[in-house]
This record gives sequence, C-alpha cells and structure tokens, in this order.
Amino acid sequence: MDVQRIRADFPILREVIYLDSASTSLTPEPVLQAVLDYYRGYKANVGRGVYRLAQLADQRYRDAHRKAAEFVGAKGDGTTVFTRNTTESINIVARGLDWKKGDRVVTTMLEHHSNLLPWMRLKWAGVELNVVQSDREGSFDLADFEAAIVPGTKLVAVSQLSNVLGTVSPVREISKICRDRGARLLVDGAQSVPHMPVDVKDIDCDFLCFSGHKMLGPSGIGVLWMKNAEEVEPLLVGGGMVEDVEGSDFRIKTGYEGFEAGTPNISGGIGLGAALDYLGKVGVEEIRSHEAQLTKRLLCGLAEIKGVAIIGLQPQSPAERGGVVSFNVRGLLPHEVAMMLDQASNIMVRSGHHCCIPLMKHLGLKYGTVRASLYLYNTLDEIDKLLAAMEQIARMA
Repeated sequence: MDVQRIRADFPILREVIYLDSASTSLTPEPVLQAVLDYYRGYKANVGRGVYRLAQLADQRYRDAHRKAAEFVGAKGDGTTVFTRNTTESINIVARGLDWKKGDRVVTTMLEHHSNLLPWMRLKWAGVELNVVQSDREGSFDLADFEAAIVPGTKLVAVSQLSNVLGTVSPVREISKICRDRGARLLVDGAQSVPHMPVDVKDIDCDFLCFSGHKMLGPSGIGVLWMKNAEEVEPLLVGGGMVEDVEGSDFRIKTGYEGFEAGTPNISGGIGLGAALDYLGKVGVEEIRSHEAQLTKRLLCGLAEIKGVAIIGLQPQSPAERGGVVSFNVRGLLPHEVAMMLDQASNIMVRSGHHCCIPLMKHLGLKYGTVRASLYLYNTLDEIDKLLAAMEQIARMA
C-alpha cells in the first residue's frame, strides 16, 4: 500500500493533519472528477428518460448500487438502496417495519444517537427497548445478549465499530443468538464498512446501514442493504417508485427504485461508486492493516504521556479494535485540547460527546472526549506529530 501515492490524491493534506475521519473522510481527486464528469458531461435524471444522456446516467447510477452491494458481500442478494446517510437508512427500517404493541428492540449502550433515537421513538407504538450495557472498554458479555433477546424481540440493532471507543462488537455471535430467537439483526456499519472487510452473508444480518461520506465519497449519500425488502414499507412515496397507479391505489416497484422516491442524489451515488472503486483498488485488508499499525503507535504513545487518559480499550488489550482513539487531558476540556491542536499544530481532531450522550454519561465524561480517528491517508509521521503536540499540551495543563 503506497500511502504517499494515496496522499497525492488529497491536496488538503499538504496543509493539515486530518484525524477526524470517523466524522467524515476526505474525498480524493478521482471521486471529485467522477462527480464533475456527471455534471459536465451527462447530467440527466435516472429511471425516466430514453435519450442517451439519461441512459448513461441511469447506467452509472445503477452500477453504483451494484458496487455498493458487492463491497459488502451482497452480490445478487437482497436490495441495496441509496439514502442520504446512515441515519436515514436506520430510520427507514424503524419506520417501515410492521410494529405491534409488545414488540421488543434490543440495542446497546455504545450506540450513536442515530441507532438509538429511532428505536426510542417507537414507544408511541408500544414497542419496548432494552439497552445492553458494556464494560468501560466497550466490550460485551454475550450472556447479556442471551438474556436480552427474549421471545417477542423483533429487532436487534448494534454498531459493528464504536465511534467513540473503537471497539469492534461481536456481530456474528449476536447474529447467531438472533437466529435462535427469531429476531432480525440491523448492523450500523458507518464506522466499520470504510475500514474493515464487512460481509453481510458472513454476519448473516438482515439490514446493513452505512454512509458514503465516511468512505471517501460525497456527502448526502448513504446505503441501506436489506435481506428481505418486502418486510419494509418505503419511508417516502412519489415519482419514480411506482409501477402503476389506478383509482385510489398504487403498486410499488421492486428493487431499490421502490425505496427511492423522487429525483435521488445522482451525483452522490456516482461519486460513491467511484469511491468504492478507489477503496477496492487499495484493498480493504491493506487499509485495515495500515490503520492497525497507526493505532498501535498512537495508543502506546498516549499511554506514556503523563496526564493523558485513554478512554476505552487500553494498549495492552487483546480485544479487536478499529482506528478510533478517545482520550482526555487532566485539567483541560476536550474542546480546549482540540483547539490547541488546531491552532498550534494544524492537527484536526474531534472533541465532545460524538453523538453518544448516554455512553458519555455511563462513563462519567460530562464534557466528552478528544477523539483521533485514522484512515488510509494518515502516516506514522503524523501520529508522531500528534504525540509530540500532546506532550506539550499535557505539560502546560
């Protein structure tokens, strides 16, 4: 994996050290070019026209759906729908399943608000919510899932990789429990799909949700993969998604078109297709290995700085983790640390609750954490510069 060659596709990296890819990734030149090519060369609507520009746009947009499915091991299986983001993908499932009073949803303490609030809101339908607790490092005892997934559990919703602690959840094992208990499994793959191999058949999940903007793609494009799309009512109805309309009734198209009412984010879908091509050429296994090397250097370095506390999995932990590292500095607020890193060292990190307020309360972190999150374009030299900056900040605190 030629990191320097990859970095040449991200001109902004000449100016800053970008360590906030868990929030949104940077976008390489080939992806920008694919979006620009659409607007300059064949901008037309999809699923409607027979003239050549419309046919070309439709082909590229349809190809992007195929690429997204293949990227997560779903070639020829299920339905791959383009949405705005992971949040909308999860909400489509939450609003589209046929809920009954007494149905049960199981989720976890680690979840982003986007995989928590949609299930909380189902209380209007009499749906019960059970939240499985983790330990302070974000690890789970599978016995807690065994106890929580009782008869009447309709859905289990878990993130595969925590956006705060970097913990990788045992989704395969959770899936086996779901199958034994007759529950569906939704996996929030917003943090995992861009960084590690994810295969819906291997996991045996019913729904997988992820976002394009976290994996080198444009903003405003997300993915919802469904094993059995007929179980879910579309969130929106309107143009482009109907097969026929007669009297007071209508018939919805099969496939992704039935869930994409109106003119979709065509350029976003085409851009996502280009991003998937880019990641495929680099290799997800190679990206995973590269990030693991960076993460180890960062964790070991932070552990040696007096006054810095790593939040979550410690360097010596054997548990599987991703390239998301949260920490705090004694005597300083997370936002203060992030501002210092930006102003003094041109280092971009996230600070705050990271859309995980229940987890922060569980950990007793009123102001949240500082979070550095890594990707294929980061280097060991950048990690060393972050560590040097943190040593200075910790000495001043």
